[in-house]
Amino acid sequence: MSTQDDKKNDDPYNFFKFSVDPDDKKGGRPEKHFPIISVLLLVVAVLFLISNFLPMRGEKPIDFSEFRAKIVSGEINTVILGDVYFVGYKDDGDSSRKEISEGRGLSMLLMGSTDEREEFRTVGLGMQTDEFMELLNTHNVTYSRETRQNSGFLQLLMYFLPFLLLIGIYVYFFRKMSGGMGSVFGNGGGRSRAIDEGKVETRFADVAGVDEAKEELVEVVDFLKQPKKYTDIGGKIPKGVLLVGPPGTGKTLLARAVAGEAGVPFFRISGSDFVEMFVGVGASRVRDLFRTAREKAPCIIFIDELDAIGKSRANNLGGNDEREQTLNQLLVEMDGFDNEKGLILLAATNRPDVLDPALLRPGRFDRQVVVDKPDMKGREAILRIHAKNVKVDPEVDFGGLALATSGLAGADLANIVNEAALLAVRNGRKQVIMGDFDEAIEKTLIGLQKKSRVVKEKERHIVAYHETGHALVAAFTPGSDPVHKITIIPRGVGALGYTLHRSEDESFLKSRSELIGEVDVLLGGRAAEDVVFGEISTGASNDISRATAIIKSMITDYGMSDRFKNVTLGKSGRGYGGPQEPELVREFSEDTQKYIDDEIARVMDERYRHVIAFLKGHRDLLEYVAKRLLEKETVDGKEFEEIIKAEGHCNELTAEAGKKADEERYINASALIEADEKTASKSAKKSSDSSDAPKQRRGRKPKSEEK
Repeated sequence: MSTQDDKKNDDPYNFFKFSVDPDDKKGGRPEKHFPIISVLLLVVAVLFLISNFLPMRGEKPIDFSEFRAKIVSGEINTVILGDVYFVGYKDDGDSSRKEISEGRGLSMLLMGSTDEREEFRTVGLGMQTDEFMELLNTHNVTYSRETRQNSGFLQLLMYFLPFLLLIGIYVYFFRKMSGGMGSVFGNGGGRSRAIDEGKVETRFADVAGVDEAKEELVEVVDFLKQPKKYTDIGGKIPKGVLLVGPPGTGKTLLARAVAGEAGVPFFRISGSDFVEMFVGVGASRVRDLFRTAREKAPCIIFIDELDAIGKSRANNLGGNDEREQTLNQLLVEMDGFDNEKGLILLAATNRPDVLDPALLRPGRFDRQVVVDKPDMKGREAILRIHAKNVKVDPEVDFGGLALATSGLAGADLANIVNEAALLAVRNGRKQVIMGDFDEAIEKTLIGLQKKSRVVKEKERHIVAYHETGHALVAAFTPGSDPVHKITIIPRGVGALGYTLHRSEDESFLKSRSELIGEVDVLLGGRAAEDVVFGEISTGASNDISRATAIIKSMITDYGMSDRFKNVTLGKSGRGYGGPQEPELVREFSEDTQKYIDDEIARVMDERYRHVIAFLKGHRDLLEYVAKRLLEKETVDGKEFEEIIKAEGHCNELTAEAGKKADEERYINASALIEADEKTASKSAKKSSDSSDAPKQRRGRKPKSEEK
């Protein structure tokens, strides 16, 4: 494999180029690629020479006047009229010669005339006049028309053209197939070759938000710079480093930074580039990749999306011999290459759970580096890096933007900075202001603002009260994120309005009360519709889905139910789709499933009734904020907070009041334990009494049930 091959991809079939690849050597000689077009042009040139520089034997060119004179004198009694030339000769009546004359064509062009007669040729273009035809008739000259012999070159070309086309089509498809099959027919990896990017300019300073991952890779960089320091003491650098993390977190950028810091060539290839429909191609490409990398060592090989070829070979129902052979070859190469030469393999995947265990064992990918989504500090650093080349207003608060972008990856943050710059240009500003960033964040999280969408007045009122319900419940729920913005301007695919919350700090744990508070906020929209209009709409479908998911997770995953405290009821096991499809196996009974369904319905109903009661108690505030929203279409967080404080509601909600609300809303854990113990003892006593009591006659109820 040669790193120069990618420079030749502009003409992958070598139609127009003659190339000698010094790296692709077979038997010590460079392999030559002759272009198809050159061969075709050579054949055409040979035909042209045959037709023009090898004149037919016995054919003498003369002027047209002399040609007429020979007709009059009787030296010419037979004329062949062509489009360009007239050929005349004296026919003595020999039948064999007549057949030869009538058989003029390719044989005469290739072998010359087999007749000893003298033939005369003249230019007859435009000379087929009535006078000339009368001259032929007057002197009893036999004439005929034939166009094939007028141009020997054209006749040869027309004769060989079908064969040339067939040969060209065959060579074209043969080369195309060999290009896709790599070294099966061609000279190696075909189109899917690693790219030697040489001296990479990316540095660790260009990567932010993954400080722990950078620390893990410092040793790799130091080894590439000073390998002797490690080999002298007997230490060995990891042969392979696997970067694991969600999409967009900077795994590829981090790998490039490692190569840039070490100052070595960087070979990048995708895992899917190894896989073709032809068996054996992937393994060949793996061999070529490692052979080239050894020649360029010290260097870094980076395989992106490793799961494309590294999936586990266990339980492979469908079977994929090509992928399995490629994986086997990769395992062999990783065992075989000597890391003393400075050859290090980096790979990235967002699905480490599907990788084959043989890849992850020590000696192959010795180290796994988690590249997770950045925290608040990391997001702020990423935003500042991407804003270096953007003219940003000094008043922009990057810390506030980091809080507003919780849960976003580095790629999302880069997109937000770019969107903000485009919005500033669209609005005719020379700098990007905070409003541009806010709009870019909302565009990324929710969708494009659709001011042109026509919404009925009734629907506007429903949306206004719906969003106001969310905001009011959030304002009075302890531990809920503050309201940043309320709007009834449509965005995205189906959002007719939305309430945006922004956290004041970043939290990693959720208490039971906070989860219940999130459910209350989600149900606030539908509850407001019910209170004001006496009916509900489909606008709360997403809210209900999210609220149901929270309660279900509390019961099945977090052990927060009354009956199954500290027990996980999640589904496990592997389906045909692997661990990504865990729903195929359920490890609890139908009775437990019924309890889960009933408990979800009970908690949802309880919280809905609680929110309904709350909104009815604050009906005046609900009406005021909704009408303000209908007038302005958008109410920001500061204005919303001022409205509530002016009404004298929110300023008295102290931490002590919040604690009291929590105590009223939720049952104390000790009380739950005591209630469960009483229930368990009663159940045990009842089962004991029922086992000792005589059997009741069929159809008669116990006395306690009759009452």
